[in-house]
Amino acid sequence: MQIDLYRPFQGENEKNIMSWLTDTHIHLSDDEYSQDIQFIIRSMEKIKIRACCVSMDLHSSEKTLDLSKKTKLVFPFVGIHPEKASNDLDPIVELIEKNSSQITGIGEIGLDKTYVSNQDGFKRQETVFHKMLSIAEKLNKPVSIHSRSTLEEILSILPSYSISGVLLHWFAGNKKQLKKTMDLGCYVSYGPAMIYAKDKQVLLSETNSDKILVETDGPVRFSRCFAMKTAQITFLPSVVFCAAKILKKTYDVLSYEIGQNTNRYLGV
Repeated sequence: MQIDLYRPFQGENEKNIMSWLTDTHIHLSDDEYSQDIQFIIRSMEKIKIRACCVSMDLHSSEKTLDLSKKTKLVFPFVGIHPEKASNDLDPIVELIEKNSSQITGIGEIGLDKTYVSNQDGFKRQETVFHKMLSIAEKLNKPVSIHSRSTLEEILSILPSYSISGVLLHWFAGNKKQLKKTMDLGCYVSYGPAMIYAKDKQVLLSETNSDKILVETDGPVRFSRCFAMKTAQITFLPSVVFCAAKILKKTYDVLSYEIGQNTNRYLGV
């Protein structure tokens, strides 16, 4: 897929130009957004936000691909989420192979023991995860990885594959795991929870500046200032503003840096 990412801030007046932001992990194909999707797309156009739309299973992957045909602002990621690892693998593999030129990346994929009740269930997740990573490597696609409570397992698996764009979305590890993640050259993304969660703010401050991405993970609901409302892509500027304060940078400078990081992650 040919991605035309806007490259902001060129020349001496670069800091006066509003950059495009990219939500690197959002489920825009989720039913939660279906009634409002045209309004969401118009909002994205007005406030200059693009989205890596991740999928959960075959059905949502098909919806993601359909959505990407309606607007260039959506970069389709398809794959099988660990919650759906028991699903038949062949149809999603066939979908990816058939549409490889239209697919931006593979995701949401990963591991999560909270979705299984025994070791066999987790082994199935591992089988699916390895298959998705193999496809990403073969097609030279970036991946968006779910790693809740399985960072150690995932960090031990990743060196077996040659994938240039690896994102551990909603990073929730400790400082030692973050350092290992940085040493492996992975990207990590921070979302709305970082605005009010001190532990996320500390992790952000410890993250290599060239590996920081931002996300909303909508339709997840966030507490505190977000009042448990469904996450909207329009939350993203607030995430960047808060991150800029923590990193002691201006909003424009950090937006530019994140834009460059996003380009590298997507391989453009």
